[in-house]
Amino acid sequence: MTELSQATTAEALLELITSTLTDEKAEDIISIDLRGKTAMADYMVICSGRSSRQVAALSEKLTQKVKESFNRNSKVEGKDQGDWVLIDTGDVIVHVFRPEVREFYQLEKMWLPAGAKPAEA
Repeated sequence: MTELSQATTAEALLELITSTLTDEKAEDIISIDLRGKTAMADYMVICSGRSSRQVAALSEKLTQKVKESFNRNSKVEGKDQGDWVLIDTGDVIVHVFRPEVREFYQLEKMWLPAGAKPAEA
């Protein structure tokens, strides 16, 4: 895959993820551009679900949509607990949190430069 088609795929995947999370009523969705910061992914998306049940449901719906649209199997960690689910789609890493868990870990602060505002999805 060429670098241009890789970027196009990452952008399309990011769009699918953010629109799915919006449609499924995830809260406080942000995306962070990781290009040039790490080789693990091009983007990171962080969002919240109101309960453990919603966190698990969001992750289930998201992995299903990625599979249907991009024929990719995502790696998923933490779905059984429902506090923090990590979904690795390859080009985009997604973190779905319960609000109090998200507040505790504050991943946004770790990945954004000081004073930077996250991109609202």
